[in-house]
Amino acid sequence: MQQLVDDYLDGSTVYQLGERFGVSRQTVSRLLKRHGVTMRMAGMSQEQIDEAARLYEAGQSLARIGAHLGFNDMTVRSRLIERGVKMRPRQGGKLSKRHEDNEFEN
Repeated sequence: MQQLVDDYLDGSTVYQLGERFGVSRQTVSRLLKRHGVTMRMAGMSQEQIDEAARLYEAGQSLARIGAHLGFNDMTVRSRLIERGVKMRPRQGGKLSKRHEDNEFEN
């Protein structure tokens, strides 16, 4: 537990800690609060949003950008939409009807 607290105080995000310790960000927050840690409520800075927009427009995924910047992919998505960045169609979604029809022909 002390390692979790120390890492948070050293600047790790609750998302990073959740991934590192195999728990949700909500669990990390709850544990930190239980141990008297004052939570940072830092959102993405303008510089981070600028970088996220640049990376997204260069083709990076929201998940990859989030991991790079230490934020959840949905946080990155929300900030980019607020900034006016046009979202690409989701990758890895449902197969197209044409692809589904041809998938089992072999």
